Amino acid sequence: MARAPGLTGLFGKLTRRMEAARAQRRFLSSLRHLHGPRTASAPMDAVVMVVLVRDGMFYLEPFLEHYRGLGAGQFVFCDNGSSDGTIERLQREPDCVILQSELPWGEVENLFRRHAAERYAPGRWCLFADMDEMFDPGHAAPDLPALARLLEAGGYTGLVAQMLEMVPEAPLSEAAGWSYAEALERNIWYDLRNIERLNYHDPAIDFAWYLQQNKLSNRDIKVMFGGIRKRVFGEHCCLTKHPFVKLTGGTLPGVHPHASAHLRCAPFTGLIRHYKFAGDSVARDADTAARGVIAHGEDRARLARLQDAPGLSLWSEGMQQFAGPEPLYEADFLQGPPD
Repeated sequence: MARAPGLTGLFGKLTRRMEAARAQRRFLSSLRHLHGPRTASAPMDAVVMVVLVRDGMFYLEPFLEHYRGLGAGQFVFCDNGSSDGTIERLQREPDCVILQSELPWGEVENLFRRHAAERYAPGRWCLFADMDEMFDPGHAAPDLPALARLLEAGGYTGLVAQMLEMVPEAPLSEAAGWSYAEALERNIWYDLRNIERLNYHDPAIDFAWYLQQNKLSNRDIKVMFGGIRKRVFGEHCCLTKHPFVKLTGGTLPGVHPHASAHLRCAPFTGLIRHYKFAGDSVARDADTAARGVIAHGEDRARLARLQDAPGLSLWSEGMQQFAGPEPLYEADFLQGPPD
């Protein structure tokens, strides 16, 4: 929808700027530095990770192992009030920074992500991740530094990635007792049905304004919604993210949970294996619903469905077992790099 012209439009723009400035001041006044260097210290060719976390001990060891194996140079954890030992565990890690704000998550998520990236990764490549996400460069590169070099060589400043929901064959009530390492081994099923694919610059996308600021090098890259969570819970969840960005002049990193702005996006995509249903997902949804931190209410909808069907399984006939990204390229879920 076009903004109103004249004074009404100007007034609205000024109001939004004032509200954004107040939110920024409130966030910065809440921010605490708990561990690690206070300013950018990673080498200029290092990949800096910005990680959102609250009570992440369940995920922590496999998460660090995976991303260190991919060559991450530094981790900046944006903590929202962990009390399960996450902070104490990370304080033993020299490659980790911990920042904390205990303001409501929905209020500070984007501010936190952007602040951490601009503070610790200026001029560097940054990978945004949640604790239940395992990023995979796919066929593009063997690790993050190689991926950064590949994008640099092409003059790109961002990479789109598609999120693949990984689920177990067992009922979620049984899977709730597995460790994260066990969940990574057993949540091996995915489903490419019930996925809606929109053109990247489709104005119907609810964060289209940010996407319009980006240049797309391959029109076959789509913004995807739905999938398993659409089929089971009716969620209109977005499966597309911009997790890998170069903080050059003009880049607006992490301005939306799924997008950065002013990017020149590579003509191929990465993969995010998403383990949202690892561990006790019912307890997590009950916690976020009680705290009211997710405005769209998807946690409450999932919780109601799971409470009505405690033996629910997300598995169904026709799902595929993950054995690498090749079938995802063949199905146009992923776009491959040039030979």
